[in-house]
Amino acid sequence: MTSVAPDPAAAPAPAAGEDRPRYGRILLKVSGEALLGSRAYGVDPEVCTFIARQLGEVHALGVQVAVVVGGGNIFRGLAASARGMERATADYIGMLATVMNALALQDALEKTSVPTRVLSAIAMDEVAEPYIRRRAVRHMEKGRVVLLAAGTGNPYFTTDTAAALRAVEIGAEVLLKATKVDGVYDRDPVKDPTAERHEHVTYAQMLSERLDVMDATAVTLCMDNDLPIVVFDLNEPGHIRAAALGEPIGTLIDGGNGR
Repeated sequence: MTSVAPDPAAAPAPAAGEDRPRYGRILLKVSGEALLGSRAYGVDPEVCTFIARQLGEVHALGVQVAVVVGGGNIFRGLAASARGMERATADYIGMLATVMNALALQDALEKTSVPTRVLSAIAMDEVAEPYIRRRAVRHMEKGRVVLLAAGTGNPYFTTDTAAALRAVEIGAEVLLKATKVDGVYDRDPVKDPTAERHEHVTYAQMLSERLDVMDATAVTLCMDNDLPIVVFDLNEPGHIRAAALGEPIGTLIDGGNGR
């Protein structure tokens, strides 16, 4: 039998005694708004660097990482549709915005010495590889962080749904939903300071109580495939690593088993 030499680019396994991740393969969903920082529009390079360093910590644990990033900091398809633009056209423009964000995040990751690939659901060969499931998995197996851009490539689907779909396709063990709040609340904590945070909710609760953290299509897809979701505050340093380790941060959404 011929032995296969290890890929020198692959992410290193944690040394003996180091923290062992709970999940071997994760998909992180980052909203486009998260890349704004203190800006009103566009991408804040400091925020990209902040996210890249956190992803680098996870990559160093040997975790295989995929990222889906939204485009709301540049263009929101639903908002444009509400103002009269044809919905499909607006959604396609929003998909292009996610590609720009993925390239910005790729640049930040490469500057922290983390190898990456951008895969796009819309063909644009000069800046990204086409999304092919087996290719995405192989890149992760080789230790590259895979940035999945352009949503599903179809209008009428949110980037949350794209994240859930890609997570299931690539065999991710958890979907990490990075937000500006520290979990799922019974009411909007921005509007109601008395809102209470859930440590654990079920998919059924998410749907029946209409807890607006992810859209119903994304939650249903995760429920049908028994894919747990962790909702947490992206702005806290170390939270992506903590989520990958399985530490009790934010809110866990699953079928009812809890942490």
